[in-house]
Parts: sequence; structure tokens; C-alpha cells
Amino acid sequence: ELLRIDNRTSKNTPTEHLDTFYRQFEGIKNRNFDGLIITGAPLGLVQFEDVIYWDHLQTIMTWAKDHVTSSLYVCWAAQAGLKLLYDLPKRTRKEKLSGVYNHDNLDQHHPILRGFDDQFLAPHSRYADFSAKYLSEHTDLDILATSEQAGVYLASTKDKRNVFVTGHPEYDSFTLHNEYVRDLGEGMEPTIPLNYYPDDNPELPPKATWRSHGHLLFSNWLNYCVYQQTPYDLEHFSEQ
Repeated sequence: ELLRIDNRTSKNTPTEHLDTFYRQFEGIKNRNFDGLIITGAPLGLVQFEDVIYWDHLQTIMTWAKDHVTSSLYVCWAAQAGLKLLYDLPKRTRKEKLSGVYNHDNLDQHHPILRGFDDQFLAPHSRYADFSAKYLSEHTDLDILATSEQAGVYLASTKDKRNVFVTGHPEYDSFTLHNEYVRDLGEGMEPTIPLNYYPDDNPELPPKATWRSHGHLLFSNWLNYCVYQQTPYDLEHFSEQ
């Protein structure tokens, strides 16, 4: 089910499409689900309390504790999840992190990282700061993958019911490019995404170097955090 959490008119998606394919939370809140993905949003410089749908999002994340086997928080949603679960304040970088970064696999035996190389690439596009030291000191999360430049990329609660991805493994080849062009058009003077364009030349078409690990991350989450943990009959979810 695709959920709407903001009822304002969308700037990018036709109303007919939203009405056809998206549901209101009130229509599904009495059901149980295998998994939940909360996507990112361009809200890196906005305080949680200033996000118009913050209260509604908190309601959904709290509901998920008793109705969803495993929740995946992506990019800005990772910040939101850390705020809800650990009461961590928003930490913001001075400059936007944008590019494709190398990451170290910190636990080769963890199910989420099964099949991952010792080092792998993944794109980031955010102002949010995810310091490994800070998360280690203030949470009980398993820190699974980090980057010297980008900080924590992947972390999980020990029961794997909450998984945090601070980057964008789902990005297509041209997503960072489109964001870069958008920011240029808005007069933001963005830096060229790091390690993305051939020879760092925005005139040359970029190529995805992270796609295989992106697919592996989602398939591992679905297999080891969702389906192998979910009761056969979802009606018995609360009995776990």
C-alpha cells in the first residue's frame, strides 16, 4: 500500500494518480504489515517541528511498532526515526553531502550485509549528519557500514525491526544529476557531486556504480528482516 501523509496538492504528481494509487493512513491502520519503507524528503534544513506533517508521521512510526515486522528509514526518514526512537536532535552539516562515496562493511556476518563486498559504493544527497561516534554514544544500534566522508550509511536495531539507510541506494544513474541541475536552476551554487561524473565533468553522462549493492540491500532486508521474521498469519502479529 502506498500512503499519503500530506493532503496538500502535489506539485509534481497529478491528483488523479494519487487518488488512484495512494491510501490514507486511517484506511489501513487496523491492518498488520510485513514491512514499511519511509522514504526521504528534501527537508534537511527544516526542523522537525516545522514540517507540516510531522505529527502525522510520528503517529505512523509509532503505529509501526505494533503493526509492522520491520521498518526501513531512508535518508531524512532516518533522522526522523532516530528522533522518535532515541530522541536524538537533528544534526546538520554546513554543506550538502552530494556524490557517490566509498563505504566499509563493518560486519560481514550480519544478515543485512550478506553478500556485500568489504568496500562498496553508494550515493548520498543530504544535509543531515550521521556521525558514527555520536550514534555509538547515544544509541544501542548496530553500526553496519560507514564512510570516512559520509559517516554512517547503514545501522539497525539489534532485533532488525528498525533499519536506517542514510544514503540513496535506490537512485537511478541520473538522479544526482537531476538534483544538481535543479539546484543550479534555483541559484544555490551547488558543488559538483563527488565521484559521480566521469572526470568530474557534468557535461559527461554519469554511470551508476552502486546498483548491485542497492539491490542486494533491499533483497537482504526483505528476506532476513521481513519475511523470515514475520508470522505466517499476520493476524497473530501482536502475539510475537
